[in-house]
Amino acid sequence: MPNRKLPKPLHSKRLATVLAFLWSIPGLAAATEPEPGSADRIALWSQEVPPGDKPLPQAPRIVERSTDPALPDRYIDHVSAPYLVAYRPARPNGSALLVIPGGGYQRVVLDKEGTALVPAFVEQGGMTLFVLRYRLPGEGRADREAALADAQRALRLIRHRAGDWGIDPRRIGVMGFSAGGHLAARLGNGFDTPVYPATDAIDTVSARPDFQLLVYPVIDMEGPDSHAGSRERLLGGADTPALRQRYSMQQQVSASTPPTFVLHAADDEVVPVGNSLLFYHRLQQAGIPSEMHLFPRGGHGFGTRGTAGLTTAVWPQLALAWIAAQSPEANR
Repeated sequence: MPNRKLPKPLHSKRLATVLAFLWSIPGLAAATEPEPGSADRIALWSQEVPPGDKPLPQAPRIVERSTDPALPDRYIDHVSAPYLVAYRPARPNGSALLVIPGGGYQRVVLDKEGTALVPAFVEQGGMTLFVLRYRLPGEGRADREAALADAQRALRLIRHRAGDWGIDPRRIGVMGFSAGGHLAARLGNGFDTPVYPATDAIDTVSARPDFQLLVYPVIDMEGPDSHAGSRERLLGGADTPALRQRYSMQQQVSASTPPTFVLHAADDEVVPVGNSLLFYHRLQQAGIPSEMHLFPRGGHGFGTRGTAGLTTAVWPQLALAWIAAQSPEANR
């Protein structure tokens, strides 16, 4: 046999240099899912699978849709044991956000409306983010309230452990995108709706967000601006006029709905801007403190990445300024 020169083992110092370079690529380190049991991955329930539910036959699946390691675009589905992934600032300002990404109630996107928020909201804004991996309807799960149960439990858990994370329990909000905006609005309107049996002391804590941010949200399930995919997956074969009204979030606004920040692009062809207009109108009728920003361009799903060259790019700064104005100190 011909002599073949085997490659030399990569020197540990050189390996460390290579790894440091890879981890320096924006978004690459942040796109790694924390291991179960790590400090940054927080199970919602001690038994992992929520009370009254059972594991799906499929294992959780994370799919990467991007070919650019600097711009990851993952999603997760088949979630049976919901959990939070935490992103903590070096100098927390005491405020926290439960982040509910979108995905049309078919999947949960993890980067465009998750890790991509870290530079603006965590590193620059000083906020602590908890990004929710929630159960989805239409995966063989009959309970259409499972996602709301996950959102309620997540908010309660964050408030219950606020002291551990340097968070003021009076400054915990929710931010939802697209179908995640629908779920965030469900939480804001239905934070005290019984949707799962209480299991421990965490479930005695209020699930009401102190404020909510809805970014190009799905709101309506009744009219021409409704998002057909979200409606079909949420309501399924039991789609009736009564259910459409029940899950149209503008119909559920009450005096208890938290202060709300609404953001949308007028050229959104996936979730029409009429969703935000309907919700804002009902907020005004109910006397809920609210702020709405409509931008001429941006389309759907722009998050913080799809705004280059657009006035839409200012939205994180607008959101952070609005959040700061919701603090108890600012309202004395």
